Amino acid sequence: MTEHGIVDERTRAWRLLAGNPVTVLSALTLLAVLVIALTATWIAPYGVNDVDVPQALRPPSGAHWLGADELGRDVLSRVLIAVQASMKVAVISVTFAAVLGVTLGVLAGYRGGWLDTVVMRMVDVMFAFPVLLLALSIVAVLGPGLTTTILAIGIVYIPIFARVARASTLSVRVEPYVAMSRTMGTGSGYILARHIVPNITGPLIVQLSLSLAFAILSEAALSFLGLGLQPPAPSLGRMIFDSQGFVTLAWWMAVFPGLAIFVIVLACNLLGDSLRDVLDPKQRTMIEARRRR
Repeated sequence: MTEHGIVDERTRAWRLLAGNPVTVLSALTLLAVLVIALTATWIAPYGVNDVDVPQALRPPSGAHWLGADELGRDVLSRVLIAVQASMKVAVISVTFAAVLGVTLGVLAGYRGGWLDTVVMRMVDVMFAFPVLLLALSIVAVLGPGLTTTILAIGIVYIPIFARVARASTLSVRVEPYVAMSRTMGTGSGYILARHIVPNITGPLIVQLSLSLAFAILSEAALSFLGLGLQPPAPSLGRMIFDSQGFVTLAWWMAVFPGLAIFVIVLACNLLGDSLRDVLDPKQRTMIEARRRR
């Protein structure tokens, strides 16, 4: 396939995405979450650590839309700020993992030889450990906190991006337009920037959306175990942990933080599945055939 043909395929894919209501809804949900994350400090009705003991364990009402916790703190305000913190951790850690992982994967796939062998063996070693267990180990060594949480999640997702980038690079580097560029004496840097990287963005976009969902879950799990964001900073995982002793008295303390995690992760996964369907030529052909019936 020519490079122009790949551009046409990509245009068809984006048209299919725009015509899928599930994709549009999940994208709008993530856009709303992003807006909340950017504006949470200003739209939160109360301070996240404003203690009001007389309001402790009050159910959802006009004064506290999502109720109050055991110290009378507004659950809505804490959820908004916690979403902001979770998105910050997820976006920064996944960006860090993508930059390093894609760089390693593209170089390994394009160069091959000993570089490919060394990088892939390192990736295999990291894949031998469960993601959460490896993140827990890193945080346990470096100590809990925002920075170490971001670093731990970022490190454990580097191998995923490296594998995706390498596999895509191996398929693109044998295309005729890449071979022609080589025969014309074009430098490797230009080939990578002009031909390789732009044509492997499809799988990487899918992996980005899926990794964001898992990063949200990882941050919540670390915070639930006390190894993520530390009090008094609110965290969705920590809020669920703190609500364990009040489940029968104040269900809202656990339900709303859990619902926030559920909505964000579901939206990321649905968007990732939709992207995977339309960016895969075989799946895209099947979808187009069904629509023509």
